[in-house]
Amino acid sequence: MAGTLYLVATPIGNLEDITLRALRILREVSLIAAEDTRHSGRLLKHFGIETPMVSYHGHSGPGRIDEILAALETGDVAVISDAGMPGISDPGFELVRAAAERGIRVEPIPGPSAVIAAVAASGLVPGGFLFLGFPPRRPSERRKLFASLADLPFPLVLYEAPHRLRATLADLESVLGDRPVTLCRELTKVHEEIIRTTMAAAHAALEERPPRGEYVVVVGAPEPRTRTDPEQAADLLRDRLAAGESPSAAARAVARATGLPRSDLYRQALALREREVSDKPRSKD
Repeated sequence: MAGTLYLVATPIGNLEDITLRALRILREVSLIAAEDTRHSGRLLKHFGIETPMVSYHGHSGPGRIDEILAALETGDVAVISDAGMPGISDPGFELVRAAAERGIRVEPIPGPSAVIAAVAASGLVPGGFLFLGFPPRRPSERRKLFASLADLPFPLVLYEAPHRLRATLADLESVLGDRPVTLCRELTKVHEEIIRTTMAAAHAALEERPPRGEYVVVVGAPEPRTRTDPEQAADLLRDRLAAGESPSAAARAVARATGLPRSDLYRQALALREREVSDKPRSKD
């Protein structure tokens, strides 16, 4: 009979946050698959756990997954990441899918989560939210992602590294507008910091104190909008086109301001631009 694959949440900073159940499972399994064996080795040593470990991280190939699946044929295996729950922006997804396809039991051992901690402390999430993980590193791809989410009535939650934080906040503001934002840094650690501000004000704050440590960013949902009739929207489009904006940028801004479908506004902006060009007097040669 095959063993059980346990997904064990580990502390995101403060070691006291580990659960009694997690400690028991880590002691009882025959093997621990760890994202970084050196990092996890310190955690296991702190709690006197001597279970054998093997590395399993984002660059592990299919061979390592096969090795872990083979270990599950004769015993239980626990998967741990450097912090938080495996499979949530951390290694684990491919292994879980492979185990499930073989009919192996997969059991989550819940515990610390940077996402849940940040959402609870932000004051910006009264109900549901959309978790993005780490956004794309390329600015064009990042802005494309944010634009696809601009009209959703949910707060957005994402992870970001300190050296990309300012660029990501700039893209968020340019695409979504100046929404409220909560920046959660080094959660549960000695230098934990929770900053509740707006995206515009965040730039100034980060200029004075450059980002350090890992961040969870919670962006507030858009304000409810009053629908605007098509004629008013057309006037707004004309003003933006006259100011030199492209049809795409004008449609995006007017959609954000009015609640009208961006695709319809884009077609209207193209028509207005074509009409403007055709109405220009031609020079006589």
